[in-house]
Amino acid sequence: MLHDNLQQLRKLRGLTQEDLAERVGVSRQAVAKWESGETSPDLEKSRLLAQVFGVSLDDLVDYEPASNMGLGVPPKGKHLFGLVTVGDKGQIVIPARARKIFHISPGDRLVVLGDEAQGLALLKEEQLLGLANAVRELE
Repeated sequence: MLHDNLQQLRKLRGLTQEDLAERVGVSRQAVAKWESGETSPDLEKSRLLAQVFGVSLDDLVDYEPASNMGLGVPPKGKHLFGLVTVGDKGQIVIPARARKIFHISPGDRLVVLGDEAQGLALLKEEQLLGLANAVRELE
């Protein structure tokens, strides 16, 4: 996992092994060994790698593209929760992991926003009200 993610992220960013080695303060050979799975970076180097790529340390180490529709490691703070099916009345089930990360509980009210070019978005009611109050204070 780590070695695959490391190689995929490096190539996606257009970096050579030497470029990456320079950014984290190691030799090109060390990066080559990490990417081959022969060795693994220590915790401090792993943290630096995550910063260079703008991903979480957890995703750098554990992200499995096969379990996420084949997509690579997402940027830090971005998530792919999988697919949901729209029911007959338009209802969807928000995946448990998404509910946990965004603190969504039974009974919470969500605002559905739409942009024909960008798609749909969900916001907790209090987030929208907070945003509206902030706008009013600017006026």
